[in-house]
Amino acid sequence: MNPDDEVCLCFRVSLRKVRTFCKQQDPPVASLISECLGAGTGCGWCVPFLKHLYAQHRDGVLPDLSVSPEEYAKTRLAYHVSKKRDEAVVRRATEGEGAPGDNPPLPREP
Repeated sequence: MNPDDEVCLCFRVSLRKVRTFCKQQDPPVASLISECLGAGTGCGWCVPFLKHLYAQHRDGVLPDLSVSPEEYAKTRLAYHVSKKRDEAVVRRATEGEGAPGDNPPLPREP
């Protein structure tokens, strides 16, 4: 996903905003990402993705999702109709299918 692609489509919260929030606020739990412009508090579609981004931040890895914004939006629309997540998309986005090294660890501050 590109930094300016939206993770929370309800509140138009981009990946860049989530990354910046995590870096600046270093939330102790994933649910506090909701303080980033309400991310995850609308339809709930993005919650597993936000949890994944938080886990990456916690592990010192640059938060990212391995899914195109088009596929992400398309599966969200299907979620609104069926109220069921396409687990294959969640798995691909959160487990990643990129090459090793696509998501390098972040340098730790002393």
